[in-house]
Amino acid sequence: MATGLLALLDDVAVLTRAAAASLDDVAAAAAKAGAKAAGVVIDDAAVTPRYVVGFSAAREIPIVWKIAVGSLRNKLLILLPAALLLSWLAPWAITPILMLGGLYLCYEGAEKVVEALFHASKAAGTAAGDELGAAAFEDQQVKGAIATDFILSAEIMAITLATVTHFPFVTRALVLGLVGLGLTVLVYGAVALIVKADDFGVSLAQGARTGLGRAFGRGLVKGMPYFLSALSVIGTAAMIWVGGGILLHGAEELGWPGPAHLVHAFAVGVAGAVPLASGVIEWLVTALASGVLGMAAGGALIPIVGLFHNKGASH
Repeated sequence: MATGLLALLDDVAVLTRAAAASLDDVAAAAAKAGAKAAGVVIDDAAVTPRYVVGFSAAREIPIVWKIAVGSLRNKLLILLPAALLLSWLAPWAITPILMLGGLYLCYEGAEKVVEALFHASKAAGTAAGDELGAAAFEDQQVKGAIATDFILSAEIMAITLATVTHFPFVTRALVLGLVGLGLTVLVYGAVALIVKADDFGVSLAQGARTGLGRAFGRGLVKGMPYFLSALSVIGTAAMIWVGGGILLHGAEELGWPGPAHLVHAFAVGVAGAVPLASGVIEWLVTALASGVLGMAAGGALIPIVGLFHNKGASH
């Protein structure tokens, strides 16, 4: 009896150690994947606030919450099972699907640039809000944000999947879920802080105990509109350069490495001229080249999409 109990306890101890090691693997892989996806996470955080700008303060957090819930649905209910299924049945399809997503980002970003150049963005948004009504316009903005998040989330999940391909199925699923949940909380927590910063500034300006605190609050209130406008520009630029980067890397994966190698060689050459900041310069040149490609691809899609819209409207 004693021997059997000791054997059982020994088996439990072995299983406990194995489970702990597995959890360590999941945590380490999730941290590694999250670090690799940091660029896309920053782009996601920069893109989202532009969907909230223009709404009343009372609607800002509810809108961010709706987008966050949609993002979690994208990652955990759609992209996670799709990624696992594709990695099992058709791993070759992941890159083409990501490239389609990259084209969507390029189109969205290029369309915003064209609107800004022709000074139509603000007027179009106001007209749309007046025509649809506040609730319908809010729903439209939320749907647009969730659609954009879907592409960025797909890139995050693809990066994560590439990091854990050598792990067992269950570990891959756990890492994908952990990264999806963790990065969603991180991104939309940051977005909520950004969009409510002006309210915090008002509170400081009115209730801070020191003159310095009140001055900081006033500066925050005055500066946030400019910050949000700048963030909107950064978000649009991020959509274009991330989309272009997806196209470059996708073409390389599909056996056409020439463009990616050309961009890399050019970036390294430019960075070599500034050795003190070579890493930053190389990243900037690569982002700029990706942005040029993304703008070209998105600009080419604008008339094509417009043609289909016109055909749909005529019917």
